Amino acid sequence: MTLTVLNVAYPLAPVGPDAVGGAEQVLTMLDRALVGAGHRSIVVGCRGSSASGTLLETPAEGGVLDEAAKSRAQQAHRTAIAAARARWPIDVVHLHGIDFDAYLPDDGPTLVTLHLPLDWYPAGVLRPTRDDLWLHAVSAAQQKTAPPGARLAPPIPNGVDIEALSLLQPKRDFALVLSRICPEKGIHLALDAAKQAGVPLVVGGKVYPYETHTRYFRDEVQARLDGRRRFLGPLGFTAKRRFLNAARCLVIPSLAAETSSLVAMEALACGTPVIAFPNGALPDVIEHGKTGFLVNTVDEMAQAIVAASSLDAGTCRAEARRRFSLEGMISSYMDAYQALAGLGTDAGRLAVTP
Repeated sequence: MTLTVLNVAYPLAPVGPDAVGGAEQVLTMLDRALVGAGHRSIVVGCRGSSASGTLLETPAEGGVLDEAAKSRAQQAHRTAIAAARARWPIDVVHLHGIDFDAYLPDDGPTLVTLHLPLDWYPAGVLRPTRDDLWLHAVSAAQQKTAPPGARLAPPIPNGVDIEALSLLQPKRDFALVLSRICPEKGIHLALDAAKQAGVPLVVGGKVYPYETHTRYFRDEVQARLDGRRRFLGPLGFTAKRRFLNAARCLVIPSLAAETSSLVAMEALACGTPVIAFPNGALPDVIEHGKTGFLVNTVDEMAQAIVAASSLDAGTCRAEARRRFSLEGMISSYMDAYQALAGLGTDAGRLAVTP
């Protein structure tokens, strides 16, 4: 069955191959896979986005990202979704934003991927009453945190393009952080740990113009930068691949309950061990002492940065290939699209209660 799928991005973050957020990267991979399989892919994303299929571009907010900016962006998304549904016979609408309920269509087969910690969503939106509206987590660890009464489909685990990430180059003596720059990502802790370890640290990431994010960058990140701890800003795919392959380790100092961590999977695909606090799904991604280290303090993080060079790059690559297949993720989404579009024999398959 040939499908027409409308993927809808978070209104304030562009999508495309150089996107920095996990949700945006998953959407981009799905868009590319749909086109490659001969389906029609339509993407709603803000200005600055790109798509393999048809892009319906909404205005980008250029100033501070406050509630007024968010409201304007959500209205633009509602308009774009309505226009797409009026123009094409949409089989499935697939929503990726944390604010999906602000532009959720009233009817029609709809899939919602919950990319972020479940307690960041209003509890009511996790209890859909429509049979044609399915919500799902991206890991078993995330699914386990669902509140009572949540009605979620089985998780669809994330995957990464292991072949595209492969790059033969020698390791260099620096640690790497790739992340959004905001308080819950704990970038300042990685900077402190790297300094304590005596190892250079490179930070790549985007500072979105939310007031709390810009203040955090100024007070906690910028204040810790020096000749051996550098901030490079957002990295496109080519630069990200180069740094991931060259780093002695990737550091994930996140204080949030990570739902999956695409960047950890990408690092392992590049043969680079991962050091992280054991928050959310990270203990399921990292095998302590084999593909990285799970740590509890800045002191332990510093020790792990030093020890990272003792871990085997080939083992990291092999585990990534075995466990984090892009093909597996794409296949699961295609099955979900087909089931939703058919809404018949498989309609009850995903509508389960934890």
